[in-house]
Formats: sequence, C-alpha cells, structure tokens
Amino acid sequence: MEHIRKKLLLHTCCATCGGFLASKLAADYEVAIFYYNPNIFPAEEYARRRDEAKKFFTDQGYQFIEIDPNHIKWREMAVGLEREPERGRRCELCCRERLEKTALHAKKQGYDLFASTLAISPHKDATLVNRLGEELADQYGIGFLAGDWKKQDGFRQAMAVSQEHNFYRQSYCGCEYSQLEK
Repeated sequence: MEHIRKKLLLHTCCATCGGFLASKLAADYEVAIFYYNPNIFPAEEYARRRDEAKKFFTDQGYQFIEIDPNHIKWREMAVGLEREPERGRRCELCCRERLEKTALHAKKQGYDLFASTLAISPHKDATLVNRLGEELADQYGIGFLAGDWKKQDGFRQAMAVSQEHNFYRQSYCGCEYSQLEK
C-alpha cells in the first residue's frame, strides 16, 4: 500500500532560511513554498529576496506561491512599535501576521499543515514562533508543524546550503525598523 504524504505549506522569508529546511521536510511531506513577507523593506530588498527564493525553489521543483505583501498595511500594524527591538512586541505581531496568512492560505487551498522557516534563525524566538503557529492552527483548524529548526545543526546546515548556492545573506530581518537598529 502506497503511503500518501501530507501536504505542507512552508512559509519562508528567503532562500537562505528555506533552502535547507525545505529539502529536509520534503523527505516526509509534499512541500510548497509560501512567500508572504510584508515587513521586508525597501522594495528592492523585497524583490531581491523574493526573486532569489523563487528561482531556487522553482529550480528545485517546489511550487512557489507569493501573495501581495501590502507593506503599507504592515506599517500601520507596527505604529507605536517602531522602537521595539528585534524579538520584541513588533516582531511578535509581524510573526503572527505572516503565520496567520500562511495558515489561512493552507486551509483554503487544502493543505494538511503549515510551518515556517522563521524558527531557523538565531535572531528569532522559536518558542514564540511555535506558540503562535499552534494558536493559529487551533483557530483555523489546520495542523502546524512546530520545530526549533536551528537545533541539531539546522542553522549550520542552512548556512552550508546558502554558501553552496551563493545565496544573498542579508544583514537584517527585513523590517525597516530592525535595519535602523543595525
């Protein structure tokens, strides 16, 4: 009897964070890539990350789905939180926004579960990302694949894939406010 693999919608912010994780998860799931990152600014930075991710993932045979980032709406969401540090309240709202869009798209399009590469970065709080993912999974009635992907050499392996493919390595999360922090 043939095993049917579950369909997983994997949110990613860039090829650097997603390249290793997508291939790891593809061993057990039918993975599609979801690119929704309204925080990334300026437009040239957004396009650079998106274009690199799209080329890499489509070349690897993954479906690549992008939805309108609506940066203006994201900035409205961040009002009053501009001075928050990365991993602060603004970051929590931003992660929730991206995970919620992923959960909604996954549910609407018939995926079994969703996940995010956000938990592979040492700059992101994996416990927070996983808590938000679980809350949204319960809210929308869809599975969430939690993981602290940087553990067990995950981040090092992601960086090795990044170097192998000569991916662009950004110096900030993408948010214009975290860029000012740097």
